[in-house]
Amino acid sequence: MENIILILLALFLGYMLNRLGIMQRDGSVALNQFVLYVSYPAIIFLQIPKINFSLDLMIPAIVAWIVMTLSAFLVIILSKVFNFTKEVTGALMLVAVLTNSSFLGIPLLDTYLPNENFMPYLLVYDQLGTFLAFAIYGTFIVSIYTSKTKVTFKLMIVKVLIFPPFLCLIIALFLVGVEFHPTITKVLQAFALTTVPVALVAAGLQLQLKLPKEDIKPFGIGLGVKLIFAPIVAIIVCKIFGWNNLAGTVSILEAAMAPMINAGAIAAMAGLAPRLSSAIVGYGIIISFATTYIFSILIM
Repeated sequence: MENIILILLALFLGYMLNRLGIMQRDGSVALNQFVLYVSYPAIIFLQIPKINFSLDLMIPAIVAWIVMTLSAFLVIILSKVFNFTKEVTGALMLVAVLTNSSFLGIPLLDTYLPNENFMPYLLVYDQLGTFLAFAIYGTFIVSIYTSKTKVTFKLMIVKVLIFPPFLCLIIALFLVGVEFHPTITKVLQAFALTTVPVALVAAGLQLQLKLPKEDIKPFGIGLGVKLIFAPIVAIIVCKIFGWNNLAGTVSILEAAMAPMINAGAIAAMAGLAPRLSSAIVGYGIIISFATTYIFSILIM
């Protein structure tokens, strides 16, 4: 329960900071950068060295890519059926496909799986699934739907290699089995604890509660694909391969998470239906409390 209160309070604080003029919506960029460069890398250094490698560890990455691929195809089909504009389609290709696997995933999984060591599977889903897609697929989508940036293999590789959490992941893999000095561990834990509240306050700053009529249809489709279709695909994949274990459970719940905050930010900065993108991310976080809870009951 405390994790749900934390999420709601942090979102509310971010929203009120913006409404009262204390912090502007642009302030979310600085907060997200702090999380990406400091808080989340601290979690990686805390958790990755403790990993015991096994075949199960790759299940989240496999599920993540299958879910994202099928979600992207469904968005393309529905966009053609409903004759959405290029900008709206591009926005949906980002926010309806990429998931909030870490910033929202951590507190919610801690709520649904309180006594389980889910973090290694979450990190694999996030880093080898969501993040790689964000860096490679996200770059490709922005380029295709804005026609402002030329996509090259070199550009995508550079984006992956210079992304702070990914660099930390590579370094941390060389530290597997290493036990840090207690002082280093305490410092890392202090920074790691800032991940969720800071990221959610940043999300609250971007929250937009008003939605024009013309955005309602793509809004519904975007959230339907992300919050309902994606976890159903994950459930089917896990059933087909018999992954009825913690790795499978984490993968399904991760697939059910709200749209990625950074995906909405990138869509907005690229001019891909900014108002719609922000609304899908904001409302998606709130609605995902109910949908993830429902899916957690179904699979437990």
